[in-house]
Amino acid sequence: MKLGKIVLGGLAVLAIAGAAGWFSLDKETRGLLSTLPTNSDVLFWSQRQRDAGFRALDRLPVLAKAHVVAAGAAPSALPPGPPLALSLDVDAYMAQQRSAALVILQDGKLRLERYGLGFDREGRWTSFSVAKSITSTLLGAAVRDGHIRSLDDKVSDYIVEMKGSAYDAVSIRQLLTMTSGVRWNENYGDPQSDVARFNNHRPEPGADALVSYLRQLPRAAPAGTRWNYSTGETNLVGVLVARATGKPLATYLSEKIWRPAGMEQQATWILNRSGQEISGCCIQAATRDFARFGQFVLDGARIGGQPIVPDGWLAEATTRRTDIGQPGRGYGYQWWTYDDGSFAARGIFGQGIFIDPKRRLVIASNGNWAGGASNRADSAARESFYRAVQKAIDDEGVGKPGG
Repeated sequence: MKLGKIVLGGLAVLAIAGAAGWFSLDKETRGLLSTLPTNSDVLFWSQRQRDAGFRALDRLPVLAKAHVVAAGAAPSALPPGPPLALSLDVDAYMAQQRSAALVILQDGKLRLERYGLGFDREGRWTSFSVAKSITSTLLGAAVRDGHIRSLDDKVSDYIVEMKGSAYDAVSIRQLLTMTSGVRWNENYGDPQSDVARFNNHRPEPGADALVSYLRQLPRAAPAGTRWNYSTGETNLVGVLVARATGKPLATYLSEKIWRPAGMEQQATWILNRSGQEISGCCIQAATRDFARFGQFVLDGARIGGQPIVPDGWLAEATTRRTDIGQPGRGYGYQWWTYDDGSFAARGIFGQGIFIDPKRRLVIASNGNWAGGASNRADSAARESFYRAVQKAIDDEGVGKPGG
């Protein structure tokens, strides 16, 4: 069988042409996606190819295998609430965002649910870097379960291949906050960036490709002194969690969250060339289930009244742990934070989960921004939408003293 390669979030992964599920796609979608070259970067797909591909990454013949994240038999209810009265035109906003799905929960009730781009509630859309916040929550669970002793432990205590590397001096906490100080260039347009060079890296026999590459990198700043966004480091968090728990991340996610929290559909998690889930990317799930994950976090990450993460974890994870040079915003444990107490998971091309504890609000969105992977105008429009939803809730008297 023919082997193909695709780049996702800067990671090249192997796949087998004719992967299971390909023929479950409609003929038009298969036609669009069959035009992808075998060495293809999702950042340079056409808009139509992205429209088709983002709902089917785990079924593409040029893509990697994926692990299934099993769901349980009893989905948690999303009871309807009163329609949300917004001051803006939701259809126009979704068209501007090229939104595939928009689900808003408030106080656990479904206040708005819309779909676009021919997508619907039965489909799975890819998360891109929204997966980072899910990976962080799994690390919290591993601490609670006793698999990880402390966030102040060194990365090399769990990934022994990192001994003697720049990561030997890095704590798990610094890895979570992307303040390792290890050099990493996330510029996808630069052929000399670490992302591009990693794509061509060939690990030693039997070595994990990511670990093999990262342990070669030099130090750029003392650990804990500089924030630098790095998908590579989130992928290292995933390796650490899998090593510590002795389980694939998809299995641990199913056991700790997907089944007990009542997700209605199975998800999938795409694997890298070493057979490890790409923990900084690439969970395919229903948008309702992304919203349920947001509700799960909003409710304290509890199952049966007991949190799956340590006491105080969420307060630390979802508030500013490091400065990112943007007024009113920061970075926590793989969550983007706002100084008003809200926080968000974000992925390129318009994926997101926004959580506002004060207003008991969750906004899950999936899309395919026409402006590009991380277009500032599209991002700003989404931020304005978040503010409009907050205002609509405030106007109802929810979240105000005595309201």
